[in-house]
Amino acid sequence: MKFEHFQKLVDMMFEPDGADGILQRYRDVDVKQLNPLVLAYVGDAYFHLYVRTRLLSYEQCKVQALHSFSAQIVSAVWQAKAYRGIEEMLTEEEKGIYRRGRNAKSHAPRSASVAEYHASTGFEALLGSLYLSEQNERLYELAEASFQVISKAMMKEIRSKN
Repeated sequence: MKFEHFQKLVDMMFEPDGADGILQRYRDVDVKQLNPLVLAYVGDAYFHLYVRTRLLSYEQCKVQALHSFSAQIVSAVWQAKAYRGIEEMLTEEEKGIYRRGRNAKSHAPRSASVAEYHASTGFEALLGSLYLSEQNERLYELAEASFQVISKAMMKEIRSKN
């Protein structure tokens, strides 16, 4: 990012734009017009937080274990599996958001296949869209269903190795 662009963002970010002098968050954002990679950026953050807080049901003391386990759960590989597990639950509109995210031009990391990475980007875009449009019940429902899909798949994988 060029310095001028960065400076403009900083100036806009800290400038109150409401009549009451309060910083505005994302009230004027049209979620349907956002770049799907921006939706994925927000969805990734949401799913990270969801998984981290969800894991507190099982462990409250060992931060390194929590970090390691949550990092594995939110990986592209497992998010792609989560999407396949919840796909039947989705509306046509939600599937369309997923496709926009999946088809967005991005670069896959080495830790996942290109298909897995694109699928996870679509999954994150869906979560980001639900978060930004404040569809909190649906967001929680899909995040929990995804967590359950991942948990069961991980257990199955562990048992097959033993």
